Amino acid sequence: MVRLTRPGVLGRNVRAFESTWPRQCVPSLDALTRGCVGRRIMDTGRRGKHGLFHLDDGSRLMIHFRMSGRLAFADVDEPMHNHARAVWTLDDGRRLLLVDPRKWARIRLVTNPDDLDAGLGPEPLAESFTALVLGAQLSRTARAIKAALLDQSLIAGLGNIYTDEALFRARIHPETPAREIRHARLVDLHAAIQAVLFEGIENMGTSIDWIYPGGKMQDKLLVYGRSGEPCVVCGTPIEKTRVAQRGTHSCPRCQGRA
Repeated sequence: MVRLTRPGVLGRNVRAFESTWPRQCVPSLDALTRGCVGRRIMDTGRRGKHGLFHLDDGSRLMIHFRMSGRLAFADVDEPMHNHARAVWTLDDGRRLLLVDPRKWARIRLVTNPDDLDAGLGPEPLAESFTALVLGAQLSRTARAIKAALLDQSLIAGLGNIYTDEALFRARIHPETPAREIRHARLVDLHAAIQAVLFEGIENMGTSIDWIYPGGKMQDKLLVYGRSGEPCVVCGTPIEKTRVAQRGTHSCPRCQGRA
């Protein structure tokens, strides 16, 4: 999403901002409006599941898209999208929309750079993220590995779908205690995490329904959403259970408990 948005916002001045869902604005709609109107967008980026707009005064707009948020451009004379919850009017006459049918997305104005890392663990796609770093993070908890990987304070960026996919590729049962995973499996898990995330990005994410259109990763998932279907490796039916209050898909044979 950041990659597609970047060419249209880089160097643009924000002329106006409005939100039809003020509860999404942190710390407030007024603070967000004052913080971004009149500012130039100098760069874009990402931190975990958050998209970042770097403004010319050193502040950042930090957007957490949750499950249904996405960014889209529209001309000022186009009818407003039914699910546009926030609108930035840019100096080239276009609008940048935060489209969010479920109203779960959040927009945060960050003035202190240190706040970008508050509560977030290491980036799984960073060069500094190694199997040793992964092991050190997981050693901090006795929870099931599925729950640990979803904890953004341990690793920033993994969601339910890609956690299931990474655990399958690494042949790890989702209920395995995180701190009990041996080094060889950690190496496999580290490689699997990076592989599924890169693949997901290249395929524009996963589109399960109309809420988030345009993705192609759903056609490449090996376990998620395939309950009852044969495992692509061994043919055993994929099971769906609940781990950490989340629907969890795994192969009982390939991911048998150690």
